[in-house]
Formats: sequence, C-alpha cells, structure tokens
Amino acid sequence: MQKKYSSLISELREKLKDCNTTHDLVNIKSEYLGKNGYITNEFSKLRNAQESEKKKLGKELNILKSQAHDIILNTNIINNKTKERFVDVTLPGKNVCVGSRHPISITINEITKILESHGFTPVTGVEVENEYYNFEALNIPESHPARDMHDTFYVLEGKLLRTHTSSVQIHTMLNKSAPLKIMTPGKVYRCDSDPTHSPMFHQIEGLYIDKGINFCHLKGTLIAFIDEYFGKKMEIRFRPSYFPFTEPSAEIDIKFKGKWLEVLGCGMVHHNVLKNVNINPKQFSGFAFGLGIERLAMLKYGITDLRMFFENDISFLSQFERAE
Repeated sequence: MQKKYSSLISELREKLKDCNTTHDLVNIKSEYLGKNGYITNEFSKLRNAQESEKKKLGKELNILKSQAHDIILNTNIINNKTKERFVDVTLPGKNVCVGSRHPISITINEITKILESHGFTPVTGVEVENEYYNFEALNIPESHPARDMHDTFYVLEGKLLRTHTSSVQIHTMLNKSAPLKIMTPGKVYRCDSDPTHSPMFHQIEGLYIDKGINFCHLKGTLIAFIDEYFGKKMEIRFRPSYFPFTEPSAEIDIKFKGKWLEVLGCGMVHHNVLKNVNINPKQFSGFAFGLGIERLAMLKYGITDLRMFFENDISFLSQFERAE
C-alpha cells in the first residue's frame, strides 16, 4: 500500500507540472481529493479492511491526503507558454509620463523664495472672511464701491469670500506685536471673468512693520524683487495711485516689449490701519504691496489668456516640466 500511495503522489506531482491555469489546478484537485477522487476512494476501502489493519491504514491515508493537499496548495501557476512568447522588438516602447508642477505653483514657489531671501515669512489664513477683517480694518468704509455686491461674493450675512489676502495681514498684526515682516500667498475671489480676469485668482501681499520704515525701503525691496523675478535689470516706474489702506500709494509699471505694464500696487501703511490693529503709528511705520500671481506668470511665460491656467490642458501644462 505504501508503494501505491507513493505512486499516487508522484503522478500528482507530474500532472501539476503541466498545470497552466487555475482552472486546471481545480480539476486536478477534484481528480485526487474530490468526491470520487483517487485518494477519496482509498478511504472507502477501510470498510473492508480487517480490524487490526484499520488503524494503521487510516493513519497512512490521512498522511496521504494531507500531503496531496499541501502539494496542490503550494503549486505556483506558471504559464509555460510565456517562456516561448515572441517579443516584437519593432513595436514602440511604452512611454512613462512624469507629472509636473502647475505654472501657478511654480510662480508662487519662485516668488516666495525671492521674498524669503529678503526676510519675509509666509503666513496663510481663512478664505471665508467677515467684513471687518476684509474691509473695515483696512480703512475701507461701508460706502466704498469695493463693498458693492457686483465686486464681492457674499456667502452669508456679513460673510464673504476674501477679495484680497490683506485680511491675513490684519489677523497677523492683531495676534503678533510689531516689528513683523510677512507675506501672505493665497486665493482671492472677485466678481469678474474675461481673458485677463478670473473670479478666483492668486495673490501674494507683503507687509513690513518696524521703526523708521520709509518709502525708500519700499522702493529698494520691490525693485530688487522685480529684477530677481525676471532675471534681468528691468525698466521700472512708480506711478502715484490711491488705495484706502496705504498713504502715500503707488503702482509699479515695468517696460515690457516696448510698453508700460502695471505689475503691482504698493504704499506706506495708512495710520488708520495701524490704529485698528493696536500699533502706535507714532512709534512704528511700514509698507505693504500686493501682486497677482497669474499676471506675473503670464508675463514671464508669454501666456495671453488667463483661462488657460484652469482648463487642465495636458499639452499646455506639459510645457512647464522643466520650468523649475
């Protein structure tokens, strides 16, 4: 009997060598261990065995069944046909596509690195703001046209989507004492949409509060920033302007392809703003500036339609794989 059992195991091993699929494996298992399988049928012979032999025979059959079960369970299905599979070396290879950063992210990272080298620390804040932090604390009274529904997205009574990241500056000045030097990158929202404007866009604003800060510090910082961003000495002019939160105020233009283009607004922090955040304007002064990320990205990369940043066109985005 022992010889017969060894023969069954050998036959099982040989059949498993030619097993190519899970379906084949299931059939072989049924053939040996199924209801009418070879090994199962051996157990039926216990009924006719002598009492003195039943115990020994039953033990051997259990060992046989366990051994067969383990062999089948540990069989790895290998498709032998794969060994002979023909490889057509003339077929084109499979290209591996590597993602890249979005041009807006590239521009934000570049600007923050430049400003960090000038000592500015990045600070972020909430995008749903109340009217006080977005307007009133920044010396924008209730009658100011910027508070009109046509310019601002109101989500609840007294709550709105921030129209600039200046609100983050207010929170920071209230929570931290002067001196401070921060930049506030983030998304802002305004009711506007055309090839050069979007209802949602990105800004970075800078704020420097300390003793003895004057307009010369403002000019030196922003001239150095613009030259570093464009990678060359730019022709720059400061043009008088008006912002309710700065006095005096200015807009900066650069000579770009023979034309003057506005790139950012700036000015000395208004004394009313300093009072609103409990900073004594007789002891401290400061400057602030704000710029649109999309605008600087469009100038640097020659993009004419702002909407291209948000269309997720792979052919457009793939051009920036080596931009950083």
